[in-house]
Parts: sequence; C-alpha cells; structure tokens
Amino acid sequence: MRVNENILISSLTTMRLGGPARYVLEIERPEDIPDAFGFAATYNLPTFVLGYGANTIGHDEGFNGVIIINRMRGITELSQENDTWTGDANGGSPDARRREPSTVGETLAAGPVQRIKVMGGEYWDDVVAYACERNLTGIEALSKIPGLAGAAPVQNIGAYGQEIADTLESIEVYDIVSHTFKTLTHDDLGFSYRKSILNTTEKNRYFVISITLKLQTGQMPRPFYRSIEKYISDHNSTNFTPQGIRAIVSAIRADKLPDPLEKASSGSFFKNIYLTEAESEIAEAKGYPVYHGKDGHKINSGWLIEKAGFSDKLLHGFRVNPKAALVLINESAKSYQDLAAAREEIINKVYDIYGYWLEQEPVEIINPPVKIPGVN
Repeated sequence: MRVNENILISSLTTMRLGGPARYVLEIERPEDIPDAFGFAATYNLPTFVLGYGANTIGHDEGFNGVIIINRMRGITELSQENDTWTGDANGGSPDARRREPSTVGETLAAGPVQRIKVMGGEYWDDVVAYACERNLTGIEALSKIPGLAGAAPVQNIGAYGQEIADTLESIEVYDIVSHTFKTLTHDDLGFSYRKSILNTTEKNRYFVISITLKLQTGQMPRPFYRSIEKYISDHNSTNFTPQGIRAIVSAIRADKLPDPLEKASSGSFFKNIYLTEAESEIAEAKGYPVYHGKDGHKINSGWLIEKAGFSDKLLHGFRVNPKAALVLINESAKSYQDLAAAREEIINKVYDIYGYWLEQEPVEIINPPVKIPGVN
C-alpha cells in the first residue's frame, strides 16, 4: 500500500476541480484493504473510494480524510460452458428486461459461455478490448467508457443498449462494516438504471476487489441501438463482430464525446430522463423524441439541453459540448462554485421549458458535517 499526503483532488479527477486530500492510499493487493480502512479509523478520518476519477467531482476545500484508490490489476479466464445465452445473461436490471418486441427471447449468441474475473483496478476499456479480441459479446457497446472495472457495477454503467448488469455474475468485496471479505451475486446487487445497492442502500459499505463477467462467443442481435444503426447506414458497415461493434461505438464516442484526458470533463454530466408508459405518451404527444429501448422509455437529456439553447454556450467557464449537450467541458473554471452556477442555470431553464428536472450523474467528494459535542 502506498501512502500519499496532501494530493490535489483536481489531479485525481478528470473535471480537474478540487482542493487537497489529506491522505491518498493506493491499494495494490487485497491484504492492503483492511489496513487502509484501519488507518482511517485510527485517525478518525472519513474515507472515499475513488476509481479513475471520470465520474467524480471535487470541492474547493478538498477532503479532510482518506481517499482510497484501487490499483489491483489483472484478468483471468475462468470456466467455459457450452450453454446458450438468450435474452440477458443474468437477468440484467429490471429495466433491462423490458426488451423491444422484436428482440424478446432472441438468441444473442450461440457459442460457449466464457467467464472472466477482472481485478477492480483494471481500466474498463482494457477489459472491453480483451473481450472483443476473443470474440466475446456482452460488453462491446460499453467501449471507451472511462473508469475502472471495480466502478462498473457501482452505477451499473451502460451505453448503446448494453449495461454491466447484463453480464455481471458476481463481485468480490471487502465489507467495511463487518471487516470481512465476501462474494456478492448479481441478484444481491439490486441493479436498475445507473444504480445498484453499491451507490444506494449500501453506499460506502463495500470495496470492490474484483468482478466476474459471463460473456459468450458471438454477436449482438439486431436491431442495434439507433446511433449504431445510423452509423452502419452512413458508413455501409458490415462487421458486426464484437470487434466491429467496438470500432463503431469508439468512432461514435470519439465524434461526440471529448476524451477527458484531453479536455477536462466528467463524461455525461446529466442522466437521461426516464418516463412511465403514460408519461412517454404525453411527451410524444408534445413532439418530444422518446426512445423506447430495453431499458425503458427515455428522453435524451442532451436533446433537452440543446433545445433549451445551451449547445456550445460557455457558462461560468464550462462549455456545453456542441455535439453532445449533456457533457460539460471545463475550459477555464477553477472553482466548484463555477460548476454549481452552470449546473443550476441549465437545470432551471430545462425545467421551466419542459417540466423535467435534470439529475447530475457524477458523484462528489464532500467533507462530512462537523460534529459539535452536545449538539445533535
């Protein structure tokens, strides 16, 4: 375990905001984990588990506590099974099970199932590349999502018709409450859109050591997500292998989404708006574009932000990405207050025009409230 002191959070996160963290501990093996949390407990300091930093925002005052980063890497191939994967691999999230009629019960692949164990500190896109190189389907549409593998199940990452819940079989964790190592299954995790127990009911309880995925030889079924279908039509693409879909998704993302290492951002800053069946009918009657996919009925938040007049606007040092308006690019802001001002301006105007409240996707590193003796 490596111990660092007074490290700027802006240097650990891709939005490049945030003051100093008192300690930053880097975990290099599972045995380090109890020591890291024990270190924090000894000095009565709060902890924050940080991954790649692409979905995390720092505050100006920094963090008077211990940031713990997973540096454990490695991918191991486990057992291979000669079964057939129909629908979603392990059930997916409740939303993911609502597939379009044309794909209900459709066989996604016919080859053998391959389970792989991925250490939590592995870069997620390296995991996708590893799978695609072996012709394994199930995560190719999740290409180029910045982050670490251990963070993938926390918010149930998803894109272009796939989400991690579709293929995740189990995770190995350290239980911070009971001070024990455990295995949590897919069903234990309570997946839904951008949620799991890891960021809701059991938030801050578990440190993810590794994840096990259940992938399969073969290809995604058509129809694909409409952005992929459009790219195929525009470019006359014919390669729908995992490598081919990965190339398509990578090209789409490169055109619309800035590389956070080149332009300070945190990916999609706002979550999409999910609607009930009745709400989706009302929205469509108003002329709003509603996407009906396997994860439910939704309106792209980027469309709302663009139509509200924010595309390419500079707000308090943040540029609204002209190609994907739900992305904010930090061009000159140095303060969290600049971000808060830009966020409020966008949220309020979208609500005033369309009646939908936008929700921020990145989490924030916040100091816990100061406890005053004798005051509740």
